[in-house]
Amino acid sequence: MAASTHTVTNQPPPLVGYDVYAADQALTEAVERHVVPEALDEARAELTELGRASGSAQVQRWGAQANEHPPRLHTHDRYGNRIDEVEFHPAWHRLLGHAVSAGLTDAWSRPSGQVRRAAGFFVWTQAEAGHGCPLSMTHAAVPALRTDPELAARFEPRLTSRTYTADLLPPEAKAGQLLGMGMTEKQGGSDVRTNTTSARALDASGEYLLTGHKWFCSAPMSDGFLVLAQAPGGLTCFLLPRVLEDGTRNTFRIQRLKDKLGNRSNASAEVEFADTWARRVGEEGRGLRAILEMVAATRLDCVVGSAALMRQSVAQAIHHCSYRGAFGGPLVDKPLMRNVLADLALESEAATALALRLAAAVDSGTEEERAFARLAVPAAKYWVTKRCTPVVAEALECLGGNGYVEDSGLPRLLRESPLNSIWEGAGNIQALDVLRVLQREPLALNAFLQEVGKARGADHRLDRAIRDLLTDLADLEGIEARARRVTERMATVLQGSLLVRWAPSEVADAFCASRLGGDWGTAFGTLPHTMALGAVVDRARAVE
Repeated sequence: MAASTHTVTNQPPPLVGYDVYAADQALTEAVERHVVPEALDEARAELTELGRASGSAQVQRWGAQANEHPPRLHTHDRYGNRIDEVEFHPAWHRLLGHAVSAGLTDAWSRPSGQVRRAAGFFVWTQAEAGHGCPLSMTHAAVPALRTDPELAARFEPRLTSRTYTADLLPPEAKAGQLLGMGMTEKQGGSDVRTNTTSARALDASGEYLLTGHKWFCSAPMSDGFLVLAQAPGGLTCFLLPRVLEDGTRNTFRIQRLKDKLGNRSNASAEVEFADTWARRVGEEGRGLRAILEMVAATRLDCVVGSAALMRQSVAQAIHHCSYRGAFGGPLVDKPLMRNVLADLALESEAATALALRLAAAVDSGTEEERAFARLAVPAAKYWVTKRCTPVVAEALECLGGNGYVEDSGLPRLLRESPLNSIWEGAGNIQALDVLRVLQREPLALNAFLQEVGKARGADHRLDRAIRDLLTDLADLEGIEARARRVTERMATVLQGSLLVRWAPSEVADAFCASRLGGDWGTAFGTLPHTMALGAVVDRARAVE
């Protein structure tokens, strides 16, 4: 009898059946720090439920299935009638339904709602990132609609509902709704002022007919969309429903679905409007004011989503290296691998701390905190989303050839990783927004410096980095060409300040030495070898 060659050894078990929330010390500590005491018990319970579901084998399968079976466009029914529907795999609807029922579209009606929702979004994104798009847009539509109190009163209860129904129905027939948005046009990209979609008023009641083409419209099966169009009074925001109140379909022609690098579970479409009915949001000519309320919220979700992708990648890498043996012992105990894992863990924890601090600023509502967020959100969106791809790529390499195979889940994370850097304004847009706030809002810079100054004197490398940043900000010559450098420094100084105040000393010390002190190479795994790197790795393990 031939000897068996199929005994499997030295392979780690899958990272499933664990609580994604409770296993993340950086996240749980941030929640304890930022959620008001009267809401803390409820927040812990809801995040624990979400964390256990996210880490379950069943939900992990749903995430894989939603990406293995991407959405399909059906422009016509069997009889030739135009229907413009997108068919999603059942796993997509299960993920989306669970997320809605967990309150991931509602940060506006409960104490510490922004922090609680951000933490939940962070946890649930680690199961599957694509369906986070309609969740994010629906959540972010609330402040945009609030520029029109009548519309907000009508739609906000349904947008913050915990009921999910996939069918296209009239607005009044659904207990819960999802909203998308359509700003980008093929000729303009981020320069939405060049939009050519036109809006013609039907009467004085705020009803219009829109004609034009949107180049990117994500989640096209949403119940409605916030869009920009040129009205007689200038660029204006509109609420465009998929189904009209009488039950007929609005004219919403899906021309094609984009064939994207990642985000495969989510449909992104080109759509055309031809005398498509819409309701004006706010005043004519004030469309950017309304839509920027939405953009600020979705940009924060970009930070949270990228931090979540980093966290899941690092958790997978440490899990693999804890079980995989090589050269006489577990990989995690090898000094060089430990250096790589610790370096990745630093990046992940810094992103997590920053994301939850921004959510707390939005929760606060004070003028100082709002000013801080106006500057810190674009800076964080620039830096955290930029760091996501190299972190995921290095984590994949920790698994060696196994990481390059689809079954590991890392290739899906890697394909997803560049998206948040592009969505809601790519890197240059964020850096230019930072400059705009610096030049126009002195209160924002003052609030930012007050925040980072709370850690002044605790670490000499942080103190020096703050001084260098002030020197950068004092020199306005060639400031636009230096915008990325200034924005990066602002983000890393802010991360350093947060870690010095709140993280264990070994984490803060290693971050300040490498990111702020310059004792670092140009690749991960180049931290100073004398630091307590084992403690950094142990803190980032995905175990309770």
